[in-house]
Amino acid sequence: MKTIQLGSTDLQVSRLCLGCMTFGEPDRGTHAWTLPEASSRPLIKQALEAGINFFDTANSYSDGSSEEIVGRALRDYARRDEVVVATKVYNQMSNLPRGLSRKNIMQSIDDSLTRLGMDYVDLLQIHRWDYETPLEETLEALHDVVQAGKARYIGASSMYAWQFAKALYTADLHGWTRFVSMQDQYNLIQREEEREMHPLCLAENIAVLTWSPLARGRLSRLWGESTARSVSDEFGKTLYASNEENDAAIARRVESLAAEKGVSRAQIALAWQLTKPAVTAPIIGSSRAEQLADLVKAVELTLTPAEVAELETVYQPHPVVGFQ
Repeated sequence: MKTIQLGSTDLQVSRLCLGCMTFGEPDRGTHAWTLPEASSRPLIKQALEAGINFFDTANSYSDGSSEEIVGRALRDYARRDEVVVATKVYNQMSNLPRGLSRKNIMQSIDDSLTRLGMDYVDLLQIHRWDYETPLEETLEALHDVVQAGKARYIGASSMYAWQFAKALYTADLHGWTRFVSMQDQYNLIQREEEREMHPLCLAENIAVLTWSPLARGRLSRLWGESTARSVSDEFGKTLYASNEENDAAIARRVESLAAEKGVSRAQIALAWQLTKPAVTAPIIGSSRAEQLADLVKAVELTLTPAEVAELETVYQPHPVVGFQ
């Protein structure tokens, strides 16, 4: 597994990050398709054996059970200093309302560390932009979390580029800890982040961690084919409803190139992302061993400039979705 520096930090992370939303007790939270602990642990172990050292979860995934499962597995299968663990704060949890108030951030990091069974996380990310809490309150609280040694670095996710620029400027103005990463939706059928967010991240040496790199499976299976997750994923249904004809045309190009090269559609979609200088690590999800083994092969797949152009030229502008 190839590695890359995470933005301006001293962390070396695998070119693929294992997203841990798939791992969580199905009777906790709203995702009935998640895998319980007995089914999750072999996949986490497989990822480690494949060279993946970067794991992304969130306090709200399956009502905290994702953090619990991931934390126990990593303690059993890896040394703490060999893995990079990221989690998130923002969504409502137990007695805490949704948001990025000082109270929410301070209690959430303590709760996350308890569930993970760790003394610190490598990357604490804000899951969304908080329109209600003053930005200064959020940034100072995140700075204090880092100063207390509970997180090594902080990251952000899914916001407008002007908001991210404002956050970076405000942190610099006060001498507070700066965001080192941006987690955003990016794939062959949703490329709007190329217009503003990715140029900003390149200019500021910010790591880009892409979520939904396979467009919720639309780029990895036959067009129109459904899964248990796609049927019940209400959030996912809001992401790709604007231009289905164009999306299908892009998916056909992925299918054609995959057949030509004798690889899977998923490998093509991920290999395309890895040609982008802004992208540090796509966040992959997996519920089956053979699926994870296939995704890992994308790191070794090379696309020519002509093949990249073939995948890209049909794209039409899409609405920005996934956040408000």
